[in-house]
Amino acid sequence: MKANFQTKLKRVSRTGLFNFWRNGTVSLASVLIMMVTLVVIGFILFGSAILNTSLTELRSKVDINVTFIPNAQESDILHIKKSLESLPEVSLVTYVSREQSLEAFKQRHADDQSILAALGELNDNPLGAVLNVKAKDPSQYGSVADYLQGQNILSANNLTIVDHINYYQNKTAIDKLIKIINTAHTLGFAITLAFIALSLLVSFNTVRLTIYMSKEEIGVMRLVGASTTYIQGPFVVVGVIYGLVAGLLTLILFLPITYWLGQTTQNFFIGLNLFSYYLVHFPQIFIIIVGSGVLLGAVSSFLAIRRYLRV
Repeated sequence: MKANFQTKLKRVSRTGLFNFWRNGTVSLASVLIMMVTLVVIGFILFGSAILNTSLTELRSKVDINVTFIPNAQESDILHIKKSLESLPEVSLVTYVSREQSLEAFKQRHADDQSILAALGELNDNPLGAVLNVKAKDPSQYGSVADYLQGQNILSANNLTIVDHINYYQNKTAIDKLIKIINTAHTLGFAITLAFIALSLLVSFNTVRLTIYMSKEEIGVMRLVGASTTYIQGPFVVVGVIYGLVAGLLTLILFLPITYWLGQTTQNFFIGLNLFSYYLVHFPQIFIIIVGSGVLLGAVSSFLAIRRYLRV
């Protein structure tokens, strides 16, 4: 029984490969149409990479600064830093000393001599230390701010040591960022589903053309008593070959495209070089593109021949 199955599998594969070469013009057209589909899928992958890189960069620029009064003790500030680091929402807390704050202030106002002159007339550093708090997700900054406001951790000897917390000044920008991130993910998912449905429809109709050209052959196979599975097999094999060839050609096509776009994306999309991304992630992209092509070809062929056989 096993030998019989292997024999049928070889016949089906051989017939499918023969039909692929025999219908050269239709096969070429089918491969090109499927390539368009796979190119779209590839650009969705690249667009997703650019979007995720941009969103990650935006996330990294959002934080909460807790500014302390100039005479706050470093030990008290470090105690608060430790308590913040214990929060599950917090990814990083950076301590900026008074001296570092003063140096950063001077660099920001290096071109404003009046401010620097006024600062030089002071006998002491007027700036306090700062804790820079980064949350794991922008939506978690609200709970971090509530923790800072609701706990009695910002005082020493019953006196507050905090000058201000800038969350509420930045709240509007943080809320907009959260909305942008959520909208981008939802839109990306919807576009991906739409293109997958469109790709399946295009592939389905392309394979139906191949099946229609072989209607006489199918009729003969039915007359001699061939099973439905045996009739379907060669067309599924042809669909798989369409997807495999289209996937490989698409990957080759992406080499010059990503090379040409690489410098442009690096300049305009926060340092992401599309060509470097393509080379580094080639194994994953190979599996997705070729796998999508093979799956689309096989499923489209299976559905098309089933519908034809029911007619």
